[in-house]
Amino acid sequence: MNTLLIALISIVLSVAAQFSLKTGMSHPEIKSLLGQPFMPTTLLTILTNRFVAGGFFLYGLGAAVWLTVLARWDVSKAYPLVGLGFCMAALAGLLAGEQVGLWRLLGIMLICTGVVLVGRS
Repeated sequence: MNTLLIALISIVLSVAAQFSLKTGMSHPEIKSLLGQPFMPTTLLTILTNRFVAGGFFLYGLGAAVWLTVLARWDVSKAYPLVGLGFCMAALAGLLAGEQVGLWRLLGIMLICTGVVLVGRS
């Protein structure tokens, strides 16, 4: 399989992990627990939330896929591609109804420009 495609799959998994974790941490039960003094059951409740657990699973899967990229490319070439995750997250955030302002968009565009420059090197 094409290394760039494998890298993109890994990045998509990481972005999906972020949104899964966000969904889990936005759950009313968890928000309520976080407003109270910490107890060991708080951590257990967070870690057993299906979206939080799913997010960690997706991160692990993305990392496992990323190992293939690292086996084929130099880190200095591969790692800047992770910046594409910012673009994907912003796009997914927009689709999910998140506010993405002008400054955030400009920053993401700068990151993408850097990714393109690294890719051409």
